[in-house]
Amino acid sequence: MILPIIAYGDPVLKKTGKEIDRDYPGLEKLIADMHDTMYDANGVGLAAPQVNESIRLFIIDATPYADEDKELDGFKKVFINPIILHEEGREWDFNEGCLSIPGIREDIRRKPKVTIEYYDKDFNLKEEVYEGMAARIIQHEYDHIEGVLFTDRINPLRLRLLNGKLKNIAKGNVDVDYKMKFPLK
Repeated sequence: MILPIIAYGDPVLKKTGKEIDRDYPGLEKLIADMHDTMYDANGVGLAAPQVNESIRLFIIDATPYADEDKELDGFKKVFINPIILHEEGREWDFNEGCLSIPGIREDIRRKPKVTIEYYDKDFNLKEEVYEGMAARIIQHEYDHIEGVLFTDRINPLRLRLLNGKLKNIAKGNVDVDYKMKFPLK
């Protein structure tokens, strides 16, 4: 089932997600619905707060970008209760966007390598290292479960210049071709 994606301005996007256990009600269905929602919106990642669930869960499927980056071939995962253990390397800029903030893209600085511990969809504990675009996607989605949006990482002056566009997103004054819920509409 395709769920509405929560738009910028909704308080759920600024909350730190709660840890869950394997008995979390409807977890398997939520993960399936999140995949349907992400694919419908042509995204490569989606965090539970973006579908109004303030929990520590995000999904990634970056395989559509495997032509551009072989590292992303088959990069489809579910991350439950993740913890980034380390971020390392020299920060690099990349133009990021977000399904909750349609129509806005900005250069964001992130480290190129992460070590992350998480539970997979079967609640097996994993510790893995990712680099490059895979690391960046993980960091972006991880920020969501920490209550951080990519707009929180941009220069304050640039953020002030985007303020009108952000308010319009919150009000629903934006063209999107996927289902969204706007906090000020």
